[in-house]
Amino acid sequence: MTVAIHPFDALMDITARPPVVFARGEGAWLWDDAGKRYLDFVQGWAVNCLGHSPPAIADALAAQAKLLLTPSPAFYNGPSVKLAKALVDQSCFRQVFFTNSGAEANEGAIKLARKYGALHRNGAYEIITFEGGFHGRTLATMSACGKKAFEPLFEPKVPGFPKAKLNDIDSVKRLIGDKTIGVMLEPIQGEAGVWPATDEFLQALRALTTEQGLLLIVDEIQTGIGRTGKLFHYEHAGITPDIMTLGKGIGGGVPLAALLATEAASCFAHGDQGGTFNGNPLMCAAGLAVLQQVAQPDFLKAVTGNGLFLESELQRLSARHGLGSVRGKGLLLALDLKRPIGAAIVAEGLQDGVLLNAPQPDTLRFMPALNVTRDEIMQMITMLDTILRKLGVARCVG
Repeated sequence: MTVAIHPFDALMDITARPPVVFARGEGAWLWDDAGKRYLDFVQGWAVNCLGHSPPAIADALAAQAKLLLTPSPAFYNGPSVKLAKALVDQSCFRQVFFTNSGAEANEGAIKLARKYGALHRNGAYEIITFEGGFHGRTLATMSACGKKAFEPLFEPKVPGFPKAKLNDIDSVKRLIGDKTIGVMLEPIQGEAGVWPATDEFLQALRALTTEQGLLLIVDEIQTGIGRTGKLFHYEHAGITPDIMTLGKGIGGGVPLAALLATEAASCFAHGDQGGTFNGNPLMCAAGLAVLQQVAQPDFLKAVTGNGLFLESELQRLSARHGLGSVRGKGLLLALDLKRPIGAAIVAEGLQDGVLLNAPQPDTLRFMPALNVTRDEIMQMITMLDTILRKLGVARCVG
């Protein structure tokens, strides 16, 4: 006998979702199936870099869908070749492997580093990662994470990921041994609450890994594709990593990610890596549409300017309500709430029509579309100010 269930219950219960069904989006805004409008400062966790349903991506997908969806990854296709060449031309890397998610790209980076260790460092396989780091939810990437909540899950973990402390170069040095093949980090730890690696630390890490003959792997799933005001965050520090992963913003809302490596680090043999949908022309057409806009100097200049504007307004809001500091870069920022009220703010925001994110109980994270306007930033600030007053957080007025 078939048991009647609510449609929501047909989805596996893997996260606490509010009882809202989103039906359409445009730019910085979402509408639910009841017609209510929401200002979105989450954007799929920094995925929708051009906002919801941007015409450039919609047009690219529609045009490509009429031509070719996928010929199999065993053959070349035009959009993947063009996108790979564009990424190589605008970075310090030589080769690209496309994937469907950031976790898959990071899994590929781990495999590539271990293959390099097998070939060049007597089978070394350990990759030093960082406390608080987040690299995905596959078994290997969860093992690479420094997220405390992951520690008891899905044992036994994949071995080989000793943890250092962000911005502490001595903690990295202490972990280097005969089994070490590389160091992997997010330039800004997003899930931990938007904690940046300093430029000085990234430079010291590059010098140390070069000296020791190790690979430097930057996980730019969240920071890449213009999010911090440069096309790739590593450019801020003036370094050249050996391996980089991209995701989220590269597809502008479709499942696309990438593993990039220098010529020396690109050591996969035939059969080492693959994937049924990897590099399919439909997704790569979307990636090309994204890159053509985001890589423009004027676009990146606007990201920097709007990031500084958002940072300034958050600082003013913080001072008004007795909150903490603002950290991050570009349009990846966090506000320290100094108390565990993040979930309450997010819930109240949903009711009031603004979507916010609290990666930690005492932190709000802001990841708007990269083409967000200053008017939309001020709308969010005004709505957040109202929420804080509703919750009784206000310290003073004016």
